[in-house]
Amino acid sequence: MKKTYKIEVDCANCANKMEDAARKTAGVREATVNFMTQKMIVEFEETHEPAAVMKQVLKNCKKVEEDCEIYL
Repeated sequence: MKKTYKIEVDCANCANKMEDAARKTAGVREATVNFMTQKMIVEFEETHEPAAVMKQVLKNCKKVEEDCEIYL
């Protein structure tokens, strides 16, 4: 399952950090962050609940870029 989320991030480097953090989160098969459109596309593993995974994605992203935001 793929879902798109609106994000708020200040620079392209920060977007790359968010993408890496999202990809390393359990339950995420693939993640892409587009700085220009301020969107994150996440493909989830079938055995995981997207809402629970996204809470962890947000937590992991805040570790690398504390002023980022993902609108769940």
